[in-house]
Amino acid sequence: MGKVCVSLIKDMPRVERPRERMMRYGPDKLSDEELLALLLRTGVRGTGVMDFAAGLVRRFGREGLSRAGFAELKSAPGLGPARACEIMAAFELGRRVLGGKKTSVYLKPRDVWEELRDIREQKKEHFVVFFLDTRNQEIKRDIVSIGTLNYNLVHPREVFEPAVKNLAAGVIVAHNHPSGCLEPSDEDISLTRRLAEAGRLLGIELLDHVIVAKGGWLSFKEKGLMR
Repeated sequence: MGKVCVSLIKDMPRVERPRERMMRYGPDKLSDEELLALLLRTGVRGTGVMDFAAGLVRRFGREGLSRAGFAELKSAPGLGPARACEIMAAFELGRRVLGGKKTSVYLKPRDVWEELRDIREQKKEHFVVFFLDTRNQEIKRDIVSIGTLNYNLVHPREVFEPAVKNLAAGVIVAHNHPSGCLEPSDEDISLTRRLAEAGRLLGIELLDHVIVAKGGWLSFKEKGLMR
């Protein structure tokens, strides 16, 4: 095993450090090499930590690295038992988390309607936001407001503050009409256009606004009401 050298992440320019980049942009913006460098922390003699991490990614590949056994990892120059165990632990933890998570992808208004069984027949309007990644996979879902029988006051801040916090690439908003009527009100249309404009300013696209009821749904996007 090569000796650990003084090539530490803290010796890199601050703007290039993986930790600082993660804190500023989020983990999904880091490359495989940067994520691995955060685990490794140091390089080996004559090789900085980023080059060391890049070499391991080339050697194993992403999938190979995630599935490699202890002996295989330990045999890689510069890893050794401790680092091999840290890499195995990180990937195993990820597998356990993802193994119990159902990934929901929202591409059509019907997907939203099917997911909102719990609010279709509520007696008050519930306003729901789906925070989505770049593949329209659900990051998180929130009920941001509960109104009256036929009125729900929502501010764009309630939609986009958590969207920014959760690093969403896009949002779908939805609310129920307790009356069962799917026709959007003037307030619904006005709110949708304000949300779309706020999303454009923030770079977080409003993908659709869906009204749901027991008997069906209405998509603002399909009806051309998103302008």
